[in-house]
Amino acid sequence: MSNAVQILALVIVVAVVAGATRRAGFNPPLVLVVVGVVASLIPGVPDYTLDPEVVLIGLLPPLLYAAALRTSLVDVRANHQAIGILAFGAVAFTVVTVGLVAWAVLPEVSLAAGFALGAVVAPPDAVAATTIGRRVGMPRSLVGLLEAESLLNDATALVSLRTAAAAITASIGVWVVLGDFALAVLGGLAVGFAVAALLAAIRRRVTDPVLDTTLSFIAPFLAYLPAEAIQASGVLAVVVTGVLLGHKAPVLQSASSRLSEQTNWRTVQFLLENTVFVLIGLQAGGVVRRAADSPVGDQRIVLLCLATLVTAVLARVVWVFGATALYRLGPPHLRRHAWPWSHAALVSWAGMRGVVTLAAAFALPTETPARDALVLAALTVVAGTLLLQGTTLPLLSRRLKLPGPDPAEDALQEAALLSAATRAGLERLEQLRSEGDDPGVIDRLEQRINARSDAAWERLGRGSTSGETPSETYRRLRLEMLAAERAVVLRARDEGKTDDEVLRDVLSALDLEESLLDRLADKEVEVERELTARAEDGDLCGHLREAPVAVRPSTPEGCAECLRDGTRWVHLRLCLSCGHVGCCDSSPERHATGHREAAEHQVIRSFEPGESWRWCYVHERLG
Repeated sequence: MSNAVQILALVIVVAVVAGATRRAGFNPPLVLVVVGVVASLIPGVPDYTLDPEVVLIGLLPPLLYAAALRTSLVDVRANHQAIGILAFGAVAFTVVTVGLVAWAVLPEVSLAAGFALGAVVAPPDAVAATTIGRRVGMPRSLVGLLEAESLLNDATALVSLRTAAAAITASIGVWVVLGDFALAVLGGLAVGFAVAALLAAIRRRVTDPVLDTTLSFIAPFLAYLPAEAIQASGVLAVVVTGVLLGHKAPVLQSASSRLSEQTNWRTVQFLLENTVFVLIGLQAGGVVRRAADSPVGDQRIVLLCLATLVTAVLARVVWVFGATALYRLGPPHLRRHAWPWSHAALVSWAGMRGVVTLAAAFALPTETPARDALVLAALTVVAGTLLLQGTTLPLLSRRLKLPGPDPAEDALQEAALLSAATRAGLERLEQLRSEGDDPGVIDRLEQRINARSDAAWERLGRGSTSGETPSETYRRLRLEMLAAERAVVLRARDEGKTDDEVLRDVLSALDLEESLLDRLADKEVEVERELTARAEDGDLCGHLREAPVAVRPSTPEGCAECLRDGTRWVHLRLCLSCGHVGCCDSSPERHATGHREAAEHQVIRSFEPGESWRWCYVHERLG
């Protein structure tokens, strides 16, 4: 087959298999590896030997950059101790333990070569772990920790591999090792900060989404290549660039540029990540055949592979539980940051290997003793961890019964945040309005911003029997209207009476509005347990701390004013000062807010089934 046909076939396989496994609830990385292995056994399928430069330069930088863009700089700062323990400590511990075990199993392999194998298999791949974690409802804090760890453990492992590879062919001292490591880290940080500053300055002057997305595609290579050229860590440079630009994106880019960048990078990441796992399987046959021809011997190769797999798995478990014990049994300032044992168990078992191990294995110098055996051991760790840990991680997560992300709780936080943003927008509008402004325009602006906030609150209260909410009614009717509008535009296109550029602009405007309506539909939630506000006591304002959790409602059957006047409500709110039951701001009469303004009572509570969250009007805070 020609290269073009092979690439096309690979993309089709990736799209079909990854899509099907996601839909079926299976582990996509593991299934893709199995598909690759099976495909490698089919007559006529070429024997793939992936050039490590293709992975290290062509695949790794964009994959790291895509993940870095989504990584929260705030969370990295908050979890820097845990990230350091995993990304540096766990990797170094694995390098040493695997190296010593490999040297013990194959004495003819130098200790430096053993450490090189340890560096190859040390860094876990967050893609496999977080794919499973999100599907089974792993706590979001742990998913974010695994992603942040993977961004930095790759740098640690590749720097270790570079040092070990140099030691294979030459004798180097401790100071040389420390100097190389310092250059890799400090140089990578410096290049990352410099590239991020340069691209930020350019982005402030770029408003075209196409140019901005092009700049985004260049960014990972612009950081990686100069760093590697000065013997610094290109991985670290890419990570720093991506995290900083992702953090600054809301003030550097236009909204359309951010949407375009997010969509494009999600597509690139999907294709590259899943392609790597297929390539791992496709190369398995060739690696096994070359290792079988090695003078080491089949039995000792099998022993090396099994010993490396077991050591790589247990090293992470021992390190994570050891660090957890040190924190839990240590002085008070450490105990405050200690993980629960259940978190330690989940993190220690989320150690599946992937793209970096694949690239690093084939990057071993050709002079490495028993190189084919070491490469096979590395691929055994990738396949073994995907099979062993990838299939059992969901079971472990369920057995530990850790609370995963709650869509209803997320909706509550989003509604509170949007309310605060809405208030700021209305205050700014009040500052800007003048006597000459059209009152109709002012009313339209107020209605639009209030409707967005109201729609967020309406996603709650799903236990209410009030029927369709105003936002749901708006969405249903507006979708029908958009369909009619699009039909007219398409009819004009088919008649050929309107310029194509004009048609595309009008269709884009309709599509953008429809995508916003689709987003509202995707965020509908069901409250399956009592919904409370997730807030620490220190985060509560004085009004929330002093207000009771519940009071006796004056009209438990519904909104007092609506019952009196015969009007309808959407959701109900209970005043915690006097027990007044009023309708929410999405209701036509907004009696809860009216009561608050008249009585000057500060705190309400949801009066919907299954909801116990409270809201302070004064400080706009949940509790």
